[in-house]
Amino acid sequence: MNIAPGALSGLRVIDLSRVLGGPFAGQILGDHGAEVIKVEPPAGDETRHWGPPFLDGTASYFLGLNRNKRAIALDLRQDEGRAVLMRLLEDADVLLENFKTGTLEKWGIGFETLSERFPRLIHCRVSGFGADGPMGGMPGYDAILQAMGGIMSVNGTDDSGPTRVGLPVVDMVTGINAVVGVLLALQNRQRTGRGDFVEAALYDSALSLLHPHAANYALSGKLPQRTGNDHPNISPYSTYATKTRPVYLAVGNDRQFARLCDLIGAPGIAQDDRFASNGGRVTNRAALRQELETAMAELDGAELAEKLIAAGVPAGPVLNVEEALAHPHAAHRGMTVDIDTYRGLGAPVKPQSAPPSYRSKPPQFAEHTREILAEAGFSDTEIEQLISTGISPETRQS
Repeated sequence: MNIAPGALSGLRVIDLSRVLGGPFAGQILGDHGAEVIKVEPPAGDETRHWGPPFLDGTASYFLGLNRNKRAIALDLRQDEGRAVLMRLLEDADVLLENFKTGTLEKWGIGFETLSERFPRLIHCRVSGFGADGPMGGMPGYDAILQAMGGIMSVNGTDDSGPTRVGLPVVDMVTGINAVVGVLLALQNRQRTGRGDFVEAALYDSALSLLHPHAANYALSGKLPQRTGNDHPNISPYSTYATKTRPVYLAVGNDRQFARLCDLIGAPGIAQDDRFASNGGRVTNRAALRQELETAMAELDGAELAEKLIAAGVPAGPVLNVEEALAHPHAAHRGMTVDIDTYRGLGAPVKPQSAPPSYRSKPPQFAEHTREILAEAGFSDTEIEQLISTGISPETRQS
């Protein structure tokens, strides 16, 4: 197990968030050395139930977002639960949450209140639409923002219609943006000595992903269309059939294109006036596809992709999830993590002098309640009282 101290070693994070964007941000901070305490409601983070599959009663969805955290449960609807939270925040650097706008304020623990009591605290909120504006305070979900943010409109084909990207890209990018915001606030705290409020909104993240479609629209005034696997500005830049599996070609210039045609045994394609420039190849992309797939019809896709990329032509075989995770380069890059019975994805950012570390598998519900309360200065009697009254339960409440 990698146990090197991370770049964020010494940082203390109280993670009140649930579902995806916030927990993903908390896991990134934890991977890079921060101490992260996950605070769940008495019913637990709902993603613990988002299965199958399950491991020891916890869904894989939760497991993928919550390693390197210790877990406690608190009923923040109760005064006593909020009092415990205040104790936890006394030596915390970051509060991470995704409550509906106004919830913490209703409980008397909004940013203004917290910043007075904990002036160095960085309060990071993951929200759907932000706190104000025409849709301020509305709940946000990845698929809804893919729809409203224009992403679905450019994904898919004429036959499929607008199509959701097959992974929660808006949620995950929002989690990354939350981490960026926290790091910016930490840097600013070094200068000013004060914390800050950071909001990462799914709506903003969705719109930020619209490159190059937004740039194309701004310049041309033409509404972007669905192009399936094709790139709107470049060709050949799509999946192409071979004798076996499809390959993705990402050919960005004339030199690469000529090299591609040579390597598939069809140099004449590059000499065709229709395909002499990228603009011509984009205009005549259907004819180009026919020529390329005819030339590749008897070639093995995986072998061809390996041959092409080795020769400087960007190409890759279309792999399924099992094949992608089992690829030797995935292991070489440390992109899979095994801790006892847990297996997850590795951290993609790896500072050379302070690499990420994978210290603990995702926690069971309220697994560390007693030790966290003890560290916060509660006596044994007080801990028993908090547990027995359900303010900080040890087991999931039905």
